[in-house]
Amino acid sequence: MSDTAITTATAQILMMLRHPQTRPVVQSFFDPATFTASHVVHDPATKEAAVIDSVLDYDAASGRTNYTSAQQIVDYVKAQGLNVVWQLETHAHADHLSAAPWLQEQLGGKLGIGADIVRVQEVFGKIFNAGTEFARDGSQFNHLFKDGEQFKLGNLDCIALHVPGHTPADMAFVIGDAAFIGDTLFMPDYGTARADFPGGDARMLYRSIRRLLTLPPQTRLFLCHDYKAPGRDTFAWETTVGAEREHNIHVHDGVDEEAFVAMRTTRDATLDLPNLIMPSVQVNIRGGHMPEPEDNGVSYIKIPVNRL
Repeated sequence: MSDTAITTATAQILMMLRHPQTRPVVQSFFDPATFTASHVVHDPATKEAAVIDSVLDYDAASGRTNYTSAQQIVDYVKAQGLNVVWQLETHAHADHLSAAPWLQEQLGGKLGIGADIVRVQEVFGKIFNAGTEFARDGSQFNHLFKDGEQFKLGNLDCIALHVPGHTPADMAFVIGDAAFIGDTLFMPDYGTARADFPGGDARMLYRSIRRLLTLPPQTRLFLCHDYKAPGRDTFAWETTVGAEREHNIHVHDGVDEEAFVAMRTTRDATLDLPNLIMPSVQVNIRGGHMPEPEDNGVSYIKIPVNRL
């Protein structure tokens, strides 16, 4: 991602947000088992909708899946009479499995993710020894978004913004006055995402965050996770650019790149891996599909020993 590309895409976003337009409706669904917020965003005029960062329920002890969380999204979409045209992933999550393929069956919509998913597929394809049968070209998804790519959701102007750092492929989707930013930022009292997964980079994360914070202060930010900061009793996943710039404990205005990188690197060294990283990554780099069944008809999740 060149500096020119950053400047051009950011200018497009700022121009888009200056024009009066319909405010999208956003309904969020929080899964406390994985601390994940999924979002359904729609244009109230046309009822066209996108589902962002859905959750497939997965029991690690038994390997069983179910669709309780995803069914809530289906029920809401049908009750509101929405037409789902996109199933969007901000990145290949390491803490929950995507329900996008099942939701496509129930509701439709093209599955989209950032074009740099191919880099994540290459790295984790090797880690999990996925073999040549695992395509590393993003073909498991219907659409690979490029940085600065503009699209529509009904009458709403939208733009995809590459925000690497947490992973190489993170995307933020700006839809009207709302931005869905995945794991770049958390609530102001909790801070920012880790950057120590394979392909992560704290310096890139800082620059991606500062890019997002050039959006107008009133821009609504919808997050992918919340863990309840000390002293806060309720989960939260919506904030604004202005609140993050003023109050984010890791990256508020005045925190420079070197200080952030030092903080993030030190903090990341103390963190355990997410409980569901092994199944999540293997499934999510496949667009939410399980690994191909073996000769007995059963899919298996691999656990590389002493590798991560």
